[in-house]
Amino acid sequence: MKASDLFIKALENEGVEYIFGIPGEENLDLLNSLRNSSIQFILTRHEQGAGFMAATYGRLTGKVGVCLSTLGPGASNLVTPAAYANLGGMPMLMITGQKPIKKSKQGRFQIIDVVHMMKPITKCSKQVVNANNIAAMVRQSFKLASQERPGAVHIELPEDIAKEEVDEQLFDVRKTYYPVARKESIKNAIKMLYEAKMPLVLIGAGANRRCIGSAMKDFIDKLGIPFFMTQMGKGVVSEFHPLYLGTAALSDNDYLHCAIERADLIINVGHDIIEKPPFFMKEGGTKVIHINFSPSNVDATYFPQLDMTGDIARNLVSLTELAQKQEQWDFTYFMRIKEESQAHISKYFKDERFPILPQRALKDIRDVLPKDGILTLDNGIYKIWFARNYKCYLPHTLLLDNALATMGAGLASAMAAKIVHPDKKVIAVCGDGGFMMNSQELETAVRLELDLVVIILNDSAYGMIKWKQEGMGFENFGLDYKNPDFVQYAKAYGAMGHKPTSCDEFGSILNHVIDSKGVHLIDLAVDYSLNHAILNELLKNKTCLV
Repeated sequence: MKASDLFIKALENEGVEYIFGIPGEENLDLLNSLRNSSIQFILTRHEQGAGFMAATYGRLTGKVGVCLSTLGPGASNLVTPAAYANLGGMPMLMITGQKPIKKSKQGRFQIIDVVHMMKPITKCSKQVVNANNIAAMVRQSFKLASQERPGAVHIELPEDIAKEEVDEQLFDVRKTYYPVARKESIKNAIKMLYEAKMPLVLIGAGANRRCIGSAMKDFIDKLGIPFFMTQMGKGVVSEFHPLYLGTAALSDNDYLHCAIERADLIINVGHDIIEKPPFFMKEGGTKVIHINFSPSNVDATYFPQLDMTGDIARNLVSLTELAQKQEQWDFTYFMRIKEESQAHISKYFKDERFPILPQRALKDIRDVLPKDGILTLDNGIYKIWFARNYKCYLPHTLLLDNALATMGAGLASAMAAKIVHPDKKVIAVCGDGGFMMNSQELETAVRLELDLVVIILNDSAYGMIKWKQEGMGFENFGLDYKNPDFVQYAKAYGAMGHKPTSCDEFGSILNHVIDSKGVHLIDLAVDYSLNHAILNELLKNKTCLV
């Protein structure tokens, strides 16, 4: 058997459904081996799009997403998706081609050291130098990519190695089991719970895994402890739960932080240092129980008094079974903060001004999407508004990136979400800046006949940086640009374009396209004039309830 055939069989053995990418001449043996495979090859218009799709597939399914590129410029285009997946905890395998390594007739043409380029931003990066190692290398790569903490891995398959003849050899795929915390650790956690008067639960990115949500909900329901979330913890437990306080979209000064500061114990489930800290620990202040797959990383702002490491779900089950509600727990203040926070957050939900406020836009989107509908975000200032103000019923129904926080991933993520969940409604929200970084994938979405809604929040500027610029006291400079006619742009790709001129018209268009076939792009003018006033001034100068 040819080595490229064995590589594809090894991927099939791992349960791979899709490979996203752009091949080059160095991948042609592998591409040919794909022809008769059960794996579907999805050709994209840029390697970044392929990488973002593969990473999002991994995020949604828990299985390893796979993407493909050629050598040199193709491989270097995967650097950002590699970092995106690795920082975001998304299991992904990148396969890149390379010139023959046993002899070369082209000198150094297109050749860069891709393996070493990928090492700092992946869990593992290796070149296949012997075709007989392919099966083992694939099995090990999938193990590494999917084990906690999940991330990106890379295999380089040189052109001459792909052509070699090898014997068929595959390895059994075995489930990984994680240890549980020692009894002493669980007893200490319960002791800290019983000594607390105002405990709070924090749900972070590491808790956004399969099976953890139900265990988390059972813990909250039995003990009746209020909870809040980080941006990448959204949806693990329904945000319509009566004990949900809010999302820590900012590190401090939000209304939610009044409750955080008053808590004397935080049960921090799934804390991940890649996210902006949802709070800062202080010496002699609020105590923290760290519940995660791995021990805490101690620094000046995070030094938990107890680590409960191992399988999060099973450890939560143990805590839930043994712990009981305590009479001295008093959550009255937390509920008052929730009411105040919700009153502020919902203030502009019905605002009629146009261009539209992001608060109104997200409310309209929330109203039209069903409970299991998926919203993907690119990166921009609107992400803060969605993190604070948009509520999720279920896990993985708001896909945002608070790790690498790269622009250009929103559209590709929505496409992957629709591929994984063809029966669910999917909306992508992008800024005009982020959209234009990978807008060419509209063609891919149209070609794949995806039913997709893309909303461009258009301010003709890099709005996030403008907000930061204003907050730092600088004059407006260097961040404004002109956009194409997005309606005509969409039509050029075979999609349908819409440009509402009022909030009511936006709502009407949105209600229509959410149930329509094909790719629909909405060019929505957005008003960011309140960003500085609310996020920089109002929140900073607020006074917490006494």
